[in-house]
Amino acid sequence: MKKALLGLFLIMGSISFAQSSYGIKAGLNYNGNGDVTDSAGDVLENPDHNVGYHVGVFGKIGNTLFFRPELLYTNTKSSYDDDRDFKMQKLDLPLLVGVRIFGPLNIFAGPSLQYILDTDYDQVTLGDVEHDLTVGAQFGVGVNIGRLGVDLRYERGLSDNEARFIDTNIVTLENGRIDTRPDQVILSFSLEL
Repeated sequence: MKKALLGLFLIMGSISFAQSSYGIKAGLNYNGNGDVTDSAGDVLENPDHNVGYHVGVFGKIGNTLFFRPELLYTNTKSSYDDDRDFKMQKLDLPLLVGVRIFGPLNIFAGPSLQYILDTDYDQVTLGDVEHDLTVGAQFGVGVNIGRLGVDLRYERGLSDNEARFIDTNIVTLENGRIDTRPDQVILSFSLEL
């Protein structure tokens, strides 16, 4: 019992002395819906087709071992072979745990909650997505120098989620559904305030 209480006090003490910070962040995301080989070829031929952006705020508790929640407005775009774009606006809430490896370099991972605000597919009326709130996972690497930071991460949606086509405006579509799970590479720049 004494050891458990001592452990609890040590944990509480380390949290109370943990460094905390907050700031703003923004960046670009490359949404790779579809076949990975098609996406890689498409990046080389048309690098702007699947590029979106994100802006938001973050908090950080800890230094060597840290917890970093973020709240982001994200706009994604996916271009398809039929020259139509699928666009999605959402709020993202990554809850990341990370560790500083050495110097300014850190690695992190954690769940990411997404709340879908709106979806749009050129010339096609979409029904509501199956679930407005979904869960994904992120992992990545970052560098912090002073108050500036840059990180590169990968995000994949874990919850199945589709939007159904309602009216195709005389456009022929095979499936009648589109997968709305994120599958993206994210480049972010941050500034601690």
